Amino acid sequence: MKTSNRITRRAHVLRVPATFMLSAGLLGSMGTAGAADTLDTACRTTAECQAQVARLQGTVNGDATSALAKQQDVFYWFGRINMASTVVHAEQGIIPAPLAGRIARGVSHSIDQAAQPGGKRPTDVLQVEKIITDQVGPEGTLIHTGRSRQDIHSTLNAAQLRLEVLDFADALVMVRKRLIELAGKNVDTYVPAYTNGVQAMPISYAHYLLAFADSFERDATRIREAYARLNLSPMGTAVLANSSWSVNRERLAALLGFDGLIVNSLDAGQISTYDVPLEAASIASSTAIRVGALMQDVHVQYHQTRPWLLLGASNTYTSSAMPQKANPGVIQNTRAKATDVVASVQAVTLRAHNVTPGMIDYKNTASASGVKTFVLGVEMLQQLDGVLAALQIDPARALEELDSDWITSMELAETLQRAHGVPFRVGHHFASEIVLYARSQNLRPKEFPYEQAQRIYAEAGKKYQLEQAVLPLDEATFRATLSPANMVRTRTGTGGPQPAEVRRMLAASSAALARDQAWVQARRSRLIGAEASLNRSFLELARKP
Repeated sequence: MKTSNRITRRAHVLRVPATFMLSAGLLGSMGTAGAADTLDTACRTTAECQAQVARLQGTVNGDATSALAKQQDVFYWFGRINMASTVVHAEQGIIPAPLAGRIARGVSHSIDQAAQPGGKRPTDVLQVEKIITDQVGPEGTLIHTGRSRQDIHSTLNAAQLRLEVLDFADALVMVRKRLIELAGKNVDTYVPAYTNGVQAMPISYAHYLLAFADSFERDATRIREAYARLNLSPMGTAVLANSSWSVNRERLAALLGFDGLIVNSLDAGQISTYDVPLEAASIASSTAIRVGALMQDVHVQYHQTRPWLLLGASNTYTSSAMPQKANPGVIQNTRAKATDVVASVQAVTLRAHNVTPGMIDYKNTASASGVKTFVLGVEMLQQLDGVLAALQIDPARALEELDSDWITSMELAETLQRAHGVPFRVGHHFASEIVLYARSQNLRPKEFPYEQAQRIYAEAGKKYQLEQAVLPLDEATFRATLSPANMVRTRTGTGGPQPAEVRRMLAASSAALARDQAWVQARRSRLIGAEASLNRSFLELARKP
C-alpha cells in the first residue's frame, strides 16, 4: 500500500499542466513586458496581448520589408525568370516556334498551381521544372537552356535586394518628413547642444532636428548611387562563363526590370555577390548608427526629474512596482533595433570575409533569403517614426535648462571683440573668470551681479595691460549678451541656428525630400512597367497553339 500511494502521489505531480511548468528563462523574462495599470491591460487572446505590449513598447517585428517583398519570394522569382526565359528563348529560336505556346502554358501552370489547394511553392528550381515537365513533357526543359542555378539565384537575390532597398528608402522618406515637420514647429524652441558630453552652446531644436534630417538625406543619396550598381542583371551567364547558346542577356534584363547588365560573366554570378550586397547593407548600418545616437540623445532626458522632452502618456508604460515611473520603451526598443541592424551588417561582412569566389557563404546575405538587414532596417525606421510622433517638447523647460548654466559665456568674448575691439583672448579670460566666480557662488546668469562683472573685467584688463580696463558693456547689454535666445538669433553664416537660416534650410530639406520621394516612385514605376511588359510578351506566347 505504501508503495502504491507513493506512485499515486508522484503521478499526480507529473500531471501538472505543461503550461504551468515555467523554465527559469521564462520566469526571468516575465517582468520585462511592461504595462500601464493591471486593470488597463486585459487582453482576450495571445495575439491581442502581444499587440498591446508592442504598442506600448513601440516594437515592430515582421519577416519582410513590405507585403510586396513578402509576396515576391524565391518561388515568385523562379516564375518570373522562367517566364522571361521562355519569351527570350522563343524570340531567339532556342525554343522552336511549334513548342513555344505549349511550354509557355506549362510555365504558367507551374505558377498557377501554387495558388490552388495542395499547390506547391518549391525553393529549388529543378523542382519547379518537374512541375512544368509533368504538364508539358520533357520539352519544357528547353527554358533552362544557357542558364544555371548560379545565375538564377544571383538574379533573384538582386531583384529581392533592390525591392528591400526601395522599401528602406521609402521608410527613410517617412522619417525625414517627420523630422522636417517637427523642425518647422520648433524654429524658436531653444535647447542645449553638447560637445564632450557637456553643454556647449544654445541652438534651436529645429536646427538640431535638421542636422539628422540632412544626414539621412545623405543616406538617400547613397541609396540612389548604390541602386545604379545594384539593379544590374546577372541573368544569362549560366554558371560563370556563359554557354554555347547566344542568350540575349539584354532582353532578359529588361523583362526582369533591370537597368542593364553586370557584363563580365564571372563577375555577374561570383564576384559582384560580394561587394554589391555589402555596399547596400553598409547604408543601413550607417543609418542605424545615427538612429541610435538620436535615440540616446532623447533617452538621456529621462535621467532628469523634469525633462524638456517627453513621450505621450499612451507611449510609455508604468513600472510593475514603482508607480511614478513612465518607462520609455519605444525609445529603448528603437535603440535595440538599431543595434540589431548594425549587428546584421557585421554578419553580412563576416560571411563574405576570407571566402574564395564561388562559395555560397557570401551569397544570400543582405537580401530577403539571407540575413534580414533591411527587414530590421525598415522596422527600425518605423519605430523611430513612432518615437518622433510621440515626442512632446516643453520649450519653457528647455530654456530653463539653458538659463541654469553658463552656456552663453562665449558670447561675452565675441561681443566684446565684435562691438568694442577687445582681443578675443582677453574677452575669453574675462568670461572664464565670470563663470568661475558664478559657480563658486552658485549664481546663474540672470542672477550675476553687474558690479562683479565690472570688477572682473578691470582685473582682466590689468592682466593683459589694456589701456581701458572699464567694462564697455552697460548692464542691459551685459544681460542681453547672456540670453540664450539672443545668442541663437544673432548667429550669422550659412547653416547656423538663426531663425531665418533655419527656415531656408527647412525649405531646402523639403525640396530634397520631394526629389528623393519622386526618385523612389520612378524606380517602382519602372519595375511595374517591366512587369507589365513581361506579362504581355508571355501571355501572347502562351496563347499560341
